[in-house]
Amino acid sequence: MIPREVMNQIRKIEIRTKRLVNDTFAGQYSSVFKGHGMEFSDVREYQPGDDIRSIDWNVTARFGHPYIKKFVEERELTLIFLVDMSGSTDFGTKLKTKAAVAAEITAALSFSAVRNNDKVGLLVFTDKIEKYIPPKKSRAHILRLIREILFYKPQSTGTNIRQALEYINDVQKRKSIIFLISDFNDDGFEKALKVTSYRHDVIAIRIFDEKEESIPSIGNIELKDNESGEVLVINTNDAVLMSKFKEKKDNRAAYIKDLFKTAEVDVIPLNAGESYVKPLLNFFKVRERRYR
Repeated sequence: MIPREVMNQIRKIEIRTKRLVNDTFAGQYSSVFKGHGMEFSDVREYQPGDDIRSIDWNVTARFGHPYIKKFVEERELTLIFLVDMSGSTDFGTKLKTKAAVAAEITAALSFSAVRNNDKVGLLVFTDKIEKYIPPKKSRAHILRLIREILFYKPQSTGTNIRQALEYINDVQKRKSIIFLISDFNDDGFEKALKVTSYRHDVIAIRIFDEKEESIPSIGNIELKDNESGEVLVINTNDAVLMSKFKEKKDNRAAYIKDLFKTAEVDVIPLNAGESYVKPLLNFFKVRERRYR
């Protein structure tokens, strides 16, 4: 049985995100994510100007005059969220950890999907495949996904994005929309990302905390790597040391940006200490302009 406080937290996220879906994201989702093909709908009599390649010869022979096939867009989509739950995602210097932000944005996009009769699945990963929940469409299913992201206890603390991408390529053969949610503190997934982007529509959501990007000059501080457990004491007043720290961060950011561009993957950067609504709306607007 799920504890009352857990249900209350899930319910709050449901109320908050469904309000966003109804008031803010209405229409944006369906205009950005299109069906991946056409499916047969019906037949009608041939009219001058119709493409003769659409003639249904069986029906034409039966009725003695030409009929053509009608097609409609195959609307039903499948969204799968690949959510990084390594040790570094359990970090937040303001109201929410990166993992909590991942739960909320998954909820918002999932409720948008269900509203449009699309299916949603979840893959939780660290440096191993922690849990896979196949795509379904229902409110109860979405609530389960939120619960898993918020309260799942990972078996490991490391990160292996390559393994997660390879796994989803194995289990999801049909073209899907893949949201890869991580802080991307990992290497060695370049090839897997390109392969997945070729097979699916991949959107990367990079969640970061502003305190990870810039450390103030406050003397000696203790830093702990939540993935390796390593503890390091640094002097933030050391200009040379902090310059090297900034250079390393900048190089890493440039590398990730170039990687997404090369793999033709859209990216949504999210600051865990700020609202995700504006970045998500900006993403919708960019995609909508692209597909007009």
